[in-house]
Amino acid sequence: MRSLRSSLRCLPRDSGGSTMVEFAFVVTPLFMILLGLTDFGYRMYVDSVVEGTVHRAARLATVGDKTSDQVDDFVRTQLAEFSTNGTVTITKTNYYQYAGINKPEKLTTDANGDGIWETGDCYQDLNGDGKWNAVAGRDGLGGSDDIVYYTVQFSYPRVIPLTGMFGWSNTQTATAVTIMRNQPYASQTIPSVICTSS
Repeated sequence: MRSLRSSLRCLPRDSGGSTMVEFAFVVTPLFMILLGLTDFGYRMYVDSVVEGTVHRAARLATVGDKTSDQVDDFVRTQLAEFSTNGTVTITKTNYYQYAGINKPEKLTTDANGDGIWETGDCYQDLNGDGKWNAVAGRDGLGGSDDIVYYTVQFSYPRVIPLTGMFGWSNTQTATAVTIMRNQPYASQTIPSVICTSS
């Protein structure tokens, strides 16, 4: 039987169990990298599903034979088949022309030439509400030849349950946007010009 002193002298040269310690140091970062890659891959897949759904919905919307609610139902049905726990938010804005997307209504007469709408100026009432707007869009799919700006946001729970380790949110959001012109199935409504008195 060895003495305690001789056992302690042999301890620094003993390499038994070192592999387990080294494995513990390597496996934790490796495991975190694999989880991160899985989450990233799943997110890319969901993004492509949402993007494809939005493009198919836009084609349905622009031919003129589907109502706004029917197009929304199509998107919700497609994404519900993918994930029952997701939340779908749909925004539809239509514009008279491409140049007007997210732009103010166009001035036709600028009394003082400053490029800013003021009382006494005339403007094209592009959304037909009878007042000048900083953004000329209208809600919905619009009519013939109108430009549709269609946005879908899909929020869903993460596939990896260890989000607290990474400091991530428990949900992810995929957003897809498409812009298309409605088919010319009728005459496009021409916006009226409104002048305000000073």
